[in-house]
Formats: sequence, C-alpha cells, structure tokens
Amino acid sequence: MSTMDKYISNVIRDIPPSGIRKFFDLVVQTQGVISLGVGEPDFVTPWHVREACFYSLERGYTMYTSNHGLPELREEIAAYEKRKIGVEYSPVDEILVTVGVSEAVDLAFRALLEPGDEVLVPEPCYVCYGPGTTMAFGTAVPVPTYDEDEYRLRPDVLEKYITPKSKILILAYPNNPTGGIMHKEDLQALVDIIKKNDLIVISDEIYSELTYNGRHVSIASFPGMRDRTLVMDGLSKAFAMTGWRVGYACGHPDIIGAMTKIHQYTIMCAPIMGQMAAVEALRHGEAEMRKMVDDYNHRRKIILSGLREIGLSCFEPRGAFYCFPSIANSGMNSEDFCEKLLFEEKLQWYRETLSEPAGKASSGAATPPV
Repeated sequence: MSTMDKYISNVIRDIPPSGIRKFFDLVVQTQGVISLGVGEPDFVTPWHVREACFYSLERGYTMYTSNHGLPELREEIAAYEKRKIGVEYSPVDEILVTVGVSEAVDLAFRALLEPGDEVLVPEPCYVCYGPGTTMAFGTAVPVPTYDEDEYRLRPDVLEKYITPKSKILILAYPNNPTGGIMHKEDLQALVDIIKKNDLIVISDEIYSELTYNGRHVSIASFPGMRDRTLVMDGLSKAFAMTGWRVGYACGHPDIIGAMTKIHQYTIMCAPIMGQMAAVEALRHGEAEMRKMVDDYNHRRKIILSGLREIGLSCFEPRGAFYCFPSIANSGMNSEDFCEKLLFEEKLQWYRETLSEPAGKASSGAATPPV
C-alpha cells in the first residue's frame, strides 16, 4: 500500500478501472493503431452546429445558465422527445440538461438509492452502470441476456433476479456493446413485472436514433410507465457531438427535482456553448443525422459480413454502431484476444484528416468484444 492509499475510500479503491479505457490508453501508446473500442462517431459535428457555437461566443454567451439548462434547449428537447417517442414532458420541471448522459445516470443513482438498494443491470452493458451504482452505495445485480435472444431482456430471466431490495431497472437499448434492441412486444412483456415490483426504470436511449429496423420504442410510452421511467438521452451519438457533453434526463418532476438538487451543488450547469450548439442541432440537424445513420447502416452490413467471412459468429445488430462477435472458437478470453489483435495484428482503422468532408472518415464502426 502506498503512503496515500490508506486515505482512499474503500468503495472507490475496490472499483476496477474501465477495461475499455485500459485498451484506449494502450492504443494511444501504440503506433499505427486506431481504437475501435470507444463509443464515438467518426463524423465531425455538422458545420451549422459548430457555427452556432461560434456565433454564441461572439454574442458573449459565456455565462452560467439555469441549473435545469437553457429554457430554449429544454423546449427543443420536449418537442424532440414528443416527436421521437410520443411522450410529452414539461420543459419547466420535467427536463434536466446534464453534462452528458453519464452525469444524468449518476444523478439518478444518487437521487434514488439508499444503501443496499439493488439495481438490475442487464449484461453485456455499458461500463458505468455497475460502478455508478456502487458509488451511490447501492448494489448492482447483473441480469444476463443471451446471443440466441439477440441480447433482448427476457421477462422470465428478469423475474429470477428481482428481490425485495430491487429498486431500479436499467434498460439501455439500443445496446452498447451488443447492438441489440427491444421491440414493442419485448417491452410490453416487462411492463407488468415492473409495475408489480414497483421498480423505477432508467431508460438510457442515447442510441435510440441509431435503430435500423423500424423505429425505436421507449418503455416510457406505455400506459402507466411515464412517471416511473427516467428517459436519458443526449446529442453525443446521433448528432456526432460527443465532446460537447450535452445530455439530459426527462421524468417525473419529483425525481428530476431531486436530481437537480445534486446537480446544482456539484456541476451547476452544462456549459452554455454546448447548450447553444444543441439548440441548433435539435432545430435544424435531423437531416444530417439521418445521413449519418444511413452511413452507419451501410457500414453495419459490411462489418457483419466481414466478421462472418473470417469465421467469427455474430448476430445482426439492430441498433447503435457496434458489432459484438463471439470469439469462442479462438479459445482465448476477451482480454487475451484483444491484446493479440492490438499488438500482433496491428488492427488498422483508416481515418482521414478532419479537413475531409464528414462521412469519409472510416469504413466501419465495429467494437472488439472487450
């Protein structure tokens, strides 16, 4: 133990570092390799969105905003969610603008969890849900999903993991890293279970626009589910705005109010420049977003076909921008496989300079099975 390690909280000390970030750091130190492991579009944010930020700076928009976020941004979010999932939210007290969806999830955990409360986390999943639960003094309960089900959450499996301490169910569809989605009938099968067990749902819908077979369906749109669901979304993925760090949460005013209380004492507000850019993206950016989604769909088919041709079994991802191949026939675990891919095969992902037109940057957006 180092000299200062004794001062570190046991809760934080026992949380393992992110495996994805470990490989990201390795790639940065390795010549000629570009990581496919971080969930980031290779498109540059559309020019008119960047221009809106420039103009906001010229006009002197460099101050704090309301803790909830710019009123005009919350109005655009409300209109966008109504168009997308058919659910109405009040811009006044049912929408909170956050520093990315990750902050929204963290705020929800801290606002809702008492020590020992359980969070049901379907896996495979994004890396933050388990550690986020732990840091809020809750207990993450992994709930398995399976390749043969295309990684949809099955109601009979979910019920096996529910206990009297269960409080929150995470629904992150389209899914990172599998690309799985939940159809309307899949969600309908969960509704009665959620109500019977009085669960709150955190629906992470950051990839909702990247749905390739039909439209995304939110569980918040089902009767009786609006007030017990927190819809989390943002501009990062669909609008190619990862670095702007603009996310948001929509939900019942009591829960949004509790989250805002934490937000105002820790973050205060998302940066105004990003919020101004987000207003422009939501008002005028859907055409460019649709073009990016079409390109992702094209790449999806190429990468899926290529993985199968080289002998890696992979179900067809229906959403997000990931493929999740099985490496069972390699005889290696995921860490060994990815290290060999990195250091021995020098996996390349061609990217042109940022001066090239958006959309020409890469030929695929697959994710290694990390």
